[in-house]
Amino acid sequence: MRKGIIAAVLLAALPLGAFASDGAADGAPVPGAGTKSIVVYFSATGNTKAAAEKIAKLTGSEIMEIEPAEKYTDADLNWHDGESRSSVEMNDESSRPAIKADSKAFGDYGTVFLGYPIWWGKAPRVLYTFVEKHDFSGRTVIPFCTSGVSPAGDSAKLLEELSGNKGTWKEAKRFGSITFSV
Repeated sequence: MRKGIIAAVLLAALPLGAFASDGAADGAPVPGAGTKSIVVYFSATGNTKAAAEKIAKLTGSEIMEIEPAEKYTDADLNWHDGESRSSVEMNDESSRPAIKADSKAFGDYGTVFLGYPIWWGKAPRVLYTFVEKHDFSGRTVIPFCTSGVSPAGDSAKLLEELSGNKGTWKEAKRFGSITFSV
């Protein structure tokens, strides 16, 4: 049942043939963008990882984790503490936490599912680091987020702006308290 719900949400976000063509909207080929798809995600607690794994399985996509250079601890994630690492990062618009090197060549993918938790109504700053580092030109980007109660808000729009408005960005899809199993 849950597989059908998640697949329906994903399919609603996809243009018809998103995985069948590497062409631009006018049908012209897009340099560097292939027909492969990838799920790229950041997960601090495992919720977004579970969603990413499910999406990868449902779509036949490869998967890649965005790993911060310094892993977040439970204390780092304590949003009740204004001095916690996540609080400090989210309160600093210029914060760009370092990430580990990407393990896959990014240029081969025509469709990128981009997953993240919602922190303070936005994507975590580590996503900003990742998005600013990559060129999304000629790709379809399908953001998805996880949150117990917070909406996706303008998180995807902010990421699109950080990308230099490169690529075709879809509206973010939020997954709440769904139990994921792969």
